[in-house]
Amino acid sequence: MVDITLLGATGFTGGLTADYLAVHLPEDASWAIAGRTRAKLEQVAARIAATGREAPEIVIADLADPDSMAKMARDTRVLISTVGPYLQHGEPAVKAAAEAGIDYVDLTGEPQFVDEMWLKYHETAVRTGARLVHACGFDSIPYDLGVLYTVDQLPAGVPLMIRGYIRAKATFSAGTYHSAVGQIAQFRQSQAAAKQRRAREGRPTGRRIHGGGHLGRAEPPVKGFGVPLPTIDPQIVLRSARALERYGPEFSYEHHAHFRTRRMMAMAAPVLAAVAVGAQIPPVRAALLKLKASGDGPSEEQRAGSWFTLTLVGHGSDTKVVTTVRGGDPGYTETAKMLAESAMCLAYDDLPEVVGQTTTAVAMGSALITRLQNAGIDFSTSTVD
Repeated sequence: MVDITLLGATGFTGGLTADYLAVHLPEDASWAIAGRTRAKLEQVAARIAATGREAPEIVIADLADPDSMAKMARDTRVLISTVGPYLQHGEPAVKAAAEAGIDYVDLTGEPQFVDEMWLKYHETAVRTGARLVHACGFDSIPYDLGVLYTVDQLPAGVPLMIRGYIRAKATFSAGTYHSAVGQIAQFRQSQAAAKQRRAREGRPTGRRIHGGGHLGRAEPPVKGFGVPLPTIDPQIVLRSARALERYGPEFSYEHHAHFRTRRMMAMAAPVLAAVAVGAQIPPVRAALLKLKASGDGPSEEQRAGSWFTLTLVGHGSDTKVVTTVRGGDPGYTETAKMLAESAMCLAYDDLPEVVGQTTTAVAMGSALITRLQNAGIDFSTSTVD
C-alpha cells in the first residue's frame, strides 16, 4: 500500500501536481500515479526521475473498469483525482474511495457533482470511515480556509458576518473552462441536486447560517465594487459554518468578484451574461467548448505573472478585522500546490476525527493553513478601528 495515489497525472494540472509531490513528499513517503495508459504514465515517471527524484509507482486504473478502480483505492491511503470535468469523469474515483474507506481529494468546482456525490456516497463513506474532500484547489481553499482564519480572529459565541472580495489575474485550464460551461448549461439539474441534498442533509438546530451578496461598492477598507459571485465557493464556506460551532450562533458570508472601477464592473457583466445565455443553446455551447482544447495550459512564464488576492472583511460584536489571502497563479501553480498539500495533510498530519463528505476547513483546518503558509500562500489579518 502506498501513502498517496494521483489519478490523472498525465493531464496538465495533474502533471504539475505530480511534480510538486515529487519535490515535497517526505523522504520515506510512498506514492503512485494512476491511469489507463501505461506509456503515458511512464513518461511522467521518467520526467520525475530525470530530476533526480524517486519516480512514483505506476498503477493501471480505468474509469470504465470498476475492478481496477477498486483495487487502486484499496492499495492507497489517499487518492487524488484530477480527472475532470468531474460531472463526466469524476464519479468512479469517488465511489472507489468511499467503498474502500480511504481519503479522497479533488479539484472540482462543480456544485452539481459535489451534491450528487454526497447523495450517492456520503452514507457509504460514513460507514467505511472514508473522508471525501472536494474542491481542494483555487475552488475553494482560499475562501474556505480564509474564512476559517478570519473567524479565529473574531470573538467567540457572537453573531459573525464576513464579506469576501476576490481579484485575480490568471489563465484557467481547459478543464476548468469546460466545467464552468457545463455547470451553466445544467443549471436546472444542479438546482434539483441541491434541493435533494437540502432535504436529506438538514440544518443545524439553534444556529442560523446564511449567505448572499450585493451589487455595489465594496465594504471599506476594500476599494472598488463587488458583484455577487454564484460559484461553489460560498456553498463550501457555509457547509463549514454549519459543521463548526466556532462560527457562532449566527453566521453570514457574502461572496463577490472584486472590481477596482465601475467601468471594469460594467464591462464584465455583459460578457458573463452572454456566456450564461449561450451555454443553454447546444450549438453555441459546442462552439464555446471548442475555444479551449482539453489539456491546454499556459506557459511557465504566463503562470509566473499570474496572481490572486482575496480580501475578507469580518465583523463580530465590536470587532472588525480584514484578512488577506494572497498567492500566485491560481488556475495551475497554486491549485496543484493546494491539492498536493491537502493530500499530504490527510496522509501525515494529526487531524480531527471526521468521516463522510466534508470540507477542507472541517477535515484539515489550521493544519492545512499552516502547510499552505509554509508553501508560500499568505494568510494575514489586521484589526480595523
